[in-house]
Amino acid sequence: MKEPEFVTYTVEQLCEGFYYNDLEEKGVYGLNGKLIIQPEYQRNYIYAEKNGKAEYEVIDSVIKSYPLGLLYFNRRADGMMEVLDGQQRITALGRYLTEKFSYRLDGRERKINSLPEDKKELVLKTKLRAYICEGTESEVKAWFRIINKAGFELTEQEKRNAEYSGPFVTQARAYLSNSKDSNVQKWSAFVKGDVKRQEILEVALDWVSKGKIDEYMSSHRYDGNIDELRSYFDSVISWVDSIFDEPYPEMRGLPWGELYERFHNNPYDHKDVSEKVKELINDDYVQDRRGVFEYVLGGCKEKKLLNVRLFDKPTQRRVYNRQTDEAKAKGISNCPLCAIGHDANHSKIWDLKDMDADHVTAWSKGGSTTEDNCQMLCKTHNRAKGNR
Repeated sequence: MKEPEFVTYTVEQLCEGFYYNDLEEKGVYGLNGKLIIQPEYQRNYIYAEKNGKAEYEVIDSVIKSYPLGLLYFNRRADGMMEVLDGQQRITALGRYLTEKFSYRLDGRERKINSLPEDKKELVLKTKLRAYICEGTESEVKAWFRIINKAGFELTEQEKRNAEYSGPFVTQARAYLSNSKDSNVQKWSAFVKGDVKRQEILEVALDWVSKGKIDEYMSSHRYDGNIDELRSYFDSVISWVDSIFDEPYPEMRGLPWGELYERFHNNPYDHKDVSEKVKELINDDYVQDRRGVFEYVLGGCKEKKLLNVRLFDKPTQRRVYNRQTDEAKAKGISNCPLCAIGHDANHSKIWDLKDMDADHVTAWSKGGSTTEDNCQMLCKTHNRAKGNR
């Protein structure tokens, strides 16, 4: 890497030629077109989130003459410079100078041109120092990762975007990282994550790569399109949306890519699925409502997905004592299924620790988890009985 240099710029110089792309939510150029504020390996602009508190604080720091910290730029072979660190601060300054938000001063909301002249001059002439380096791509990427460990920590996908920057990442971000996209609300019903922090993109990549995101991004880095990624993601979302009649909160963040691979070739009756899901979601005995959807897709066979409420210990002991007393009086086993058999266990009295509580009428067939529907079975018979 070449010997770095320090250069001082005023806010006015840094933001010359700046404009903010509202659709893509990023500041594009500074230094009159010579500075790329958001290279493709940079994260999205996030200072405007949470009512713009962070970007407001940038202007507050300038007005109060607090230091904004060092900026880091990379000078490319073509003479253009890219922001390695500082794009959030520069974008906040540029957005203020282009009147995208206001700063509250003396009890009034003020855009840059409504500030008192001395305050406006202070903002424009505030100096920021930039550390400018030149290096190979791998050197620049390594430096980017190091200097971005402070402040707003990079997400794993933001780090991958930097590592595998290229036409594929550029197009993937344009489609799956834009909070202005009309599809985001639909996606967010099933996918958990912040679109700006690349978390929906990460999920889409996880689905299409079957969990091997880095391998996938590496092999597709220079692709001129994202057709496979886009098609697969859209297919999964459309499939889920077509199977279930409404988005439940419990659906968000489920491994839909994995479930799609397992079940998307199965035929489903939309009405039956909807009724069963509604019944289970509203069943007080179902402890894990997130498991309802996989349970229904799988034909309602894996009851463990639901974590159905079990009989409590006092109930088990009362039923055990009653069964045991009756069994001893009749000279048969206190396991009803052992008692009707003809082997050595026909008259065996089991200890409580060797028995399980069982629904007489299976829960999956409408049986309730109440004492009058409880029986104690030896562990062998209970495990063999299943839902019969």
